[in-house]
Amino acid sequence: MKYQHIFFDLDHTIWDFEANAKATLLDLYAQHRLTDRGIESFPLFFERYSYHNERLWDRYTKGFIKQDELRWKRMWLALLDFKIADETLSHQMAVGFLEQLPLKNAVFPYTIEILNYLTAKNYQLHLITNGFEAVQQKKLYNAQLQGFFQKVITSEVSNSLKPNKEIFLFAMEQTGARVENSIMIGDNLDADIQGAINVGMDSVFVNHLGIQPHIPSTYMVHHLQQLESIF
Repeated sequence: MKYQHIFFDLDHTIWDFEANAKATLLDLYAQHRLTDRGIESFPLFFERYSYHNERLWDRYTKGFIKQDELRWKRMWLALLDFKIADETLSHQMAVGFLEQLPLKNAVFPYTIEILNYLTAKNYQLHLITNGFEAVQQKKLYNAQLQGFFQKVITSEVSNSLKPNKEIFLFAMEQTGARVENSIMIGDNLDADIQGAINVGMDSVFVNHLGIQPHIPSTYMVHHLQQLESIF
C-alpha cells in the first residue's frame, strides 16, 4: 500500500462550507432584521458577502491581513454595499457568524461513507486546514466527523498557512508521516494542491465545481465516491 497517511482539507472538500455559511447568514439576516435596514433581498446580500469573503480570504492566506480583520471586514464591506456604514453591527454579525456557523452540519454527499471506507482499509486520516482552531473543532464535532481523524492540523497551531511548506512539515512531524507515504486531498488548487507540490507530496484535487485546473494534481475526482478508485 503506497499511502499510509491521508491528509484531508475540511472546508469545501468534505464539510459543505457554502451550504452551511448560507444557512448561518440567513439566520443572521433574520436576527438583525436587515430587511428593516433596506436589504430586501437575502440572495443579493449573500452574493455580496461571498464576493468580499473570497477576496479577503485570498489576502489572508497570502499574509496581507490578520484573522480579526478578515472576520469583521467581510461583514462591513457587504453591509457597505447597501450603504449601511455600521461598524458595531459588522462586529456583532462577525461574532454571531463564528458562533453559529460551526453548529451547522451539512457535508458533501458520500463524506461519511468514504471516511468509513478509508478507515476500514487502515489508512491513517488527518486534517490540514487554514481554518481557525476552535471553529474547525466545533465543525467536526457537530458534523460527527471528529472520530475519523487522528490529527487535526490548523494554521493557528502550526503558525503557517497552506500552501506554505511549513504547515505540511509540521503535519509530518505531528503525525509521524513521511512525504512518500502521504497524500493530500483538497478542493483548493492554490492552497491544497500547490501546497502538496511544495513538499513533494502526491495529491487529489476534489473538483466539485468542474473547473479546468491550472495546477496539476496526481489525481482528480469530481465526487468523493470516486476516491474508492484511488485507494
